[in-house]
Amino acid sequence: MNNPYSTKELLPLLKQGSWPDSVHLFEQQHGYALMAAEAAGRPLLLRGEPGTGKSQLARAAAVARRRLFLSVVVNAHTECEDLQWQFDAVARLGEAQIMASVPAGDRLNHLHHSRFLSPGPLWWALNWESAERQFQCCHHSCDAMPERPAGWQPSHGSVLLIDEIDKADTDLPNGLLETLGNGDFKVPYLGESVRRGACVPAPLVIITTNEERELPAAFVRRCLVLPLGLPENPDELLAFLVKRGEAHFGDKCSSEVRHRAAELLLADRAVVEPGQPKPGQAEYLDLLRAITNMAQVETKQLELLDTLRQFVYRKAAT
Repeated sequence: MNNPYSTKELLPLLKQGSWPDSVHLFEQQHGYALMAAEAAGRPLLLRGEPGTGKSQLARAAAVARRRLFLSVVVNAHTECEDLQWQFDAVARLGEAQIMASVPAGDRLNHLHHSRFLSPGPLWWALNWESAERQFQCCHHSCDAMPERPAGWQPSHGSVLLIDEIDKADTDLPNGLLETLGNGDFKVPYLGESVRRGACVPAPLVIITTNEERELPAAFVRRCLVLPLGLPENPDELLAFLVKRGEAHFGDKCSSEVRHRAAELLLADRAVVEPGQPKPGQAEYLDLLRAITNMAQVETKQLELLDTLRQFVYRKAAT
């Protein structure tokens, strides 16, 4: 069985949109979970505390498989339709007021719904050609066209990251079940459906939750689930962090600096009150990034660790 998710080599992740340059090292368990989700045609739900690399795993999966990467961050107001399409009713009303003196026929053409309807991430993931046509028709889209990898074709498929779904109302995950299960959805303003393109593989949908709200049981049952967390054993956690630090900053700081930063994180995690956010992998890498950008000499970097840790690791209210 060919495994595209190599656990032996660092995978470079080049800057894309707001995503910065980075690297990723797959763990074997993560690779099998991704392959299982692809083979089963089900979403992969990543569960775990913030800062454990859930979002980056989705981006790394897209790069490893040479697929288009699409992402959307969910908030309390996100509805299922927002992932399918967005209709700018405010812009249409504004143009209607401006064109009040234009002949009726011209006004109706100019105010056609398609001019104010832009494709959402699910539309791009299911049918790129259809989404691109609609994007060209829409003159009021607030979003840019997704960035395509070099040489990418729709037949290569896509990875769609739906980030922090636990922030949404339960209607969102329930609404996604039908769209993801059927591979299509209706666009009421056009009176037609968007269906997965011919010879296009089903998108690999990766959904993350920080467990801030319980997800509907019916939704979870239709997902494959991969818990992501930090090792509980202190020695294992120390080794885990140092390995990640070497992958990201091995050429910018010494082993002693990486170990000391990890030891400080373990110390600060141990005194965090229950219910308060604990520093994790993201904070560890943030601290190393800060000191390596501020100093290049080991002695100075070690001094900065103790000075900067209070801003990076200690986020609980005092």
